[in-house]
Amino acid sequence: MQFPILLPNIFNHPFTYESNLNLSIGDFVEVPFGTSKKIGVVWNELEKKNEKNFKIKKIIKKLDIPKLNIKTLKFLNWFSEYNLISKGMALKMTLLSGKPVEKFEDKFYKVFQIEKKKNSYQLTKDQKVSLNEINNSNQNFNVHVLQGTTGSGKTLVYFEALKSVLKNGYQGLIMLPEIGLTNQFEKKFLEFFGTEPAIWHSGISKKNKEIIWSGIVTGKIKVVIGARSSLFLPFKKLGLIIVDEEHDQSYKQDEGVIYNARDMAISRASFENIPINLITAVPSVETFQNIKKKKYRLSKLENRYQNASLPNYEIIDLNNTKMEKHSWISNEIIEKVNVHLKKKDQILFFLNRRGFSPNVLCKKCCNTFSCPNCSINLVYHKRRENLLCHYCGYKTYLERNCKKDGKCEFIFSGPGVERISEEVKKKFPNRIVEIFSSDTMNKKSSKDKLEKIINNEIEILVGTQLISKGFHFPNLNCIVVIDIDLSSNGHDLRSAEKNLQLYHQLSGRAGRTGKSATIYFQSYNTNNNMISDITNKNPENFLEKEIQIRKINNLPPFQRFISLILTGDNENELEKEALKFKSFLENKINGKILGPVSAPIFRLKRKYRIRLLIRGLKTLKLQNSLAKLIPKYKFTSGIKLSVDVDPISFN
Repeated sequence: MQFPILLPNIFNHPFTYESNLNLSIGDFVEVPFGTSKKIGVVWNELEKKNEKNFKIKKIIKKLDIPKLNIKTLKFLNWFSEYNLISKGMALKMTLLSGKPVEKFEDKFYKVFQIEKKKNSYQLTKDQKVSLNEINNSNQNFNVHVLQGTTGSGKTLVYFEALKSVLKNGYQGLIMLPEIGLTNQFEKKFLEFFGTEPAIWHSGISKKNKEIIWSGIVTGKIKVVIGARSSLFLPFKKLGLIIVDEEHDQSYKQDEGVIYNARDMAISRASFENIPINLITAVPSVETFQNIKKKKYRLSKLENRYQNASLPNYEIIDLNNTKMEKHSWISNEIIEKVNVHLKKKDQILFFLNRRGFSPNVLCKKCCNTFSCPNCSINLVYHKRRENLLCHYCGYKTYLERNCKKDGKCEFIFSGPGVERISEEVKKKFPNRIVEIFSSDTMNKKSSKDKLEKIINNEIEILVGTQLISKGFHFPNLNCIVVIDIDLSSNGHDLRSAEKNLQLYHQLSGRAGRTGKSATIYFQSYNTNNNMISDITNKNPENFLEKEIQIRKINNLPPFQRFISLILTGDNENELEKEALKFKSFLENKINGKILGPVSAPIFRLKRKYRIRLLIRGLKTLKLQNSLAKLIPKYKFTSGIKLSVDVDPISFN
């Protein structure tokens, strides 16, 4: 008997094999492929007929692994079609780099078994109402949004909702946008459920990944907390997906296989016919529009847990306050911070920029230091004593011979968190100061640092946007936004939306235990409407305005965008190829093609980059027409095409 076997590689179709084994759709099998052996899955569609006749090879064996369910297969087929990637690459995301794992002994799964534990948490009246609304809609597929002001106890509500699902014998998936969030989240989970969660992200060991993968496919592990890739785990009996911080743009995978994990989670829930809960303080524009259209249900938590008040806001007009030379902190801020420190408040100086300085130049030869691989400045990291490219990872030392005479004499233009930290230490010499950014929090010491922050052993934090994402710091009652003007500039379609979400999240770190808290915005532009938008307690006002702007201009979510990015070594060849490719596509697809234009970061990892943007209706017709056309076009050797469906960044 013949079977279609899909292999986890670049092919967009299964291969035909034969066997006398008793096989069904979703079974894992080992097959000969070329001169090697590969693991594949019995697929739900046959290989397309080929004019050439090949000798059909035999399946070697069936693996002792529970089969992938048909719903997962259908989701992977759809995922491949929507994101314009091969079916084999979609399958690879479900397997462990193409290699599934046979069973472990039960003792390996015991640590993840959910205990029947009575916890001491008492839900507020608002939380109970939201929980009932979620539980009443947690049958079959539906999208339920839990929107709550930061610190309102959203996590507690969805933990309770998940508990009900687990009682009925189902599995649950909680998705988080950042690996850095898992440490503190793990602690919350342990306190509530009485067991450690199975954590899934790129940083966990190969052995742990194998145990969790095997526990999920056999149904021995009930809950996974994971980053984007956890969405593709082969759950035996998935009952609920929870996407925390649904608005967070870290859910977009923008390298390799490009996809939006939040949107794909909604689709997987649809194929599994199970509920999905989206959790947020400020919904994304897309989610807000779906709530308005009544496609998604909504529950709201209006008050913070234990009625803690939201922080106050103050704008520090930098036109009217003194600032010392080469300083980024005004005298007025220093006075206010000293008042907070006397009250034993923890302080955060916020600047969304890593390193010491984003621009370095020599004042003698005027040479600026840019990345040799990318069209972008190198960032000076003083702690590491090097210049670093945040895109390709290129590093070099600062010291160098000047083109004019002797050694270069450097001017550092603009601040990063290291520079602000240095200034804070000078202004507050007797205080304990720590930097909180991805450069300092991805290390083994991050757990200890979080404990010290929670215990108020660190008095002043200097942090990037990482600090805004879900951390609970009970003593943080003063936040200073160093440069609000910096984040309000830019030409990104979503920059206003991003800022709204960022500063609402940031404000949620302050005043969580009931003490009064204040956020200070330093700004030269006091007429800036953005400050009043982001400090408004009703983000819906801003989202309504944003929806209208998007509608008038036919921008997402009212149209589909697909970015086509061509990369190559030769700038001139690439420009010619982009024009030829556009000409090939024009009048053959269900959409309008804009470009080609040079990407804002024109050179990345030694490759030149040119973009085309396709705009069209929100149906799969656009992807289907591209899927048929792209394989017919032969790109010049050395030129590569990447496809980004629903882009959120245009770098």
